[in-house]
Amino acid sequence: MGYSVTTPPGPPRILYNHHHPNPKSITHLTRRSLLLSAPLSLTLQPPPSSAAASPPPPDTTITDRVFMDFSLCPTYFRPLSSADSKPTLCPDSVPLGRLVLGLYGHHVPLTVSNFKSMCTSSAYKGTLVHKLFPGQFFLAGHQGDKPGDVRRPTGLARNTETVDSKAFALTHSRPGLLSLNLSENDDEDDIKLDPDYRNVEFLITSGPGPCPDLDYKNIVFGSVLEGLDVVTAIAAIPTYRPSEKIQQFNDFAEFLGDERAMNARALWNKPLKTVYISDCGELNVAKPSLSPPSLP
Repeated sequence: MGYSVTTPPGPPRILYNHHHPNPKSITHLTRRSLLLSAPLSLTLQPPPSSAAASPPPPDTTITDRVFMDFSLCPTYFRPLSSADSKPTLCPDSVPLGRLVLGLYGHHVPLTVSNFKSMCTSSAYKGTLVHKLFPGQFFLAGHQGDKPGDVRRPTGLARNTETVDSKAFALTHSRPGLLSLNLSENDDEDDIKLDPDYRNVEFLITSGPGPCPDLDYKNIVFGSVLEGLDVVTAIAAIPTYRPSEKIQQFNDFAEFLGDERAMNARALWNKPLKTVYISDCGELNVAKPSLSPPSLP
C-alpha cells in the first residue's frame, strides 16, 4: 500500500488586498498624500494691503468760514414786553472776542449747510451759551421760548447725517472743535416732538485735553481757526454746581420718578455770568482748500 507525504503547512501567505494593503504602498501613498494633499491655503500669499482694507480718513478740507462774536453781560436779558420774540441786548455788555470757525463741507455737507444758514440769517444772534462744562466744552444754540433761546428755525434741510455712521468718524481730540450736539442736547421736549424739528444746538471743546465721552455720539464738523483765547475765556467763567449731598438727593428723587429732579438738573452747569452770541455771519473763503490748523 502506498504512502502519501504531506508537507507541513507553512506560514499563511498574506494576500494584499483592500483589507490588507501593502506596507510599501502604505509608505509610498503616505508620502505622496503628504505632497499632493497639501491644502492650497498653505500656498504663500502676499499679505493683504492694510491701506485697501481701512476706509479713507474723513475729508477735513475747510470749505466755508463763519464768525461768531461773543459778549459778556453782567445782567440777564430782560424782554421789552411779554409779546417780544427777542430779548433786549445787554446795553452794558463786555466783548469777549470773535471766533472764526472753519467748516468741513466735504465731510458733512448737510450739517455744515444748516449751521451756515443759522449764522447768515442771524438766528444765533442774541442767544446764550447756556451750559458750560469746565475743562471739556460749552453748549450754545438751545431751542426754546425763553429769552436767550434760539427760535425754531425754518427752511433747513432734514439732516440725515445724524444716522450715518461715517459722519461720526472724527473725534473730539483737542480744544477748539465744533460739533453738532446730539448726546447732550437739551431742547424742549415739545419742540423735539415737532415733525419739522431741526437740531441746531452745537458745542465747542474747550480743552485742555480731549473729550472721549463725546466721541461717536456727536458730529464734529469744524474747528476754531482764530480766537482760541476766546474759548479759553468762556471756559473760565464759573458755573453753578450743587454740592455732593444735593446731587445724591437729586439722584434718589430721579430714581423715584420725581419730575422736579430733572428740572433741578437743568440748572446745573449754567454759567453764573451771561455769555451770549452778539453777532454772527459768513466770511468769504479766499482759498477753499485750507486745512485746519495744527495745534502743538
